[in-house]
Amino acid sequence: MSDATRELLETARNVLFRCWTLGFVVLFIWFAAVLLLGDVILNVHGSMFGLSKHELDVIFYCGMGLWKLAVLACFFIPWLSIRMVLKKS
Repeated sequence: MSDATRELLETARNVLFRCWTLGFVVLFIWFAAVLLLGDVILNVHGSMFGLSKHELDVIFYCGMGLWKLAVLACFFIPWLSIRMVLKKS
């Protein structure tokens, strides 16, 4: 592996790791907002869209699950594979 290729892979690895970390920070902020501001969110969005507490909880739960899947698939798995390639060479 050439030095330019190795440097490119190391840069991509660092960027993917930062994106993965930021994705989970966003997830934790979302989770904290739902826990701490659940009633405020329900008042705003419940009246706007006619949602019950259960419906809003299901929407948030599914959204957080999709977000976590996207972060893992788009950032963590490529980061891990690049890390394994760099470790092997």
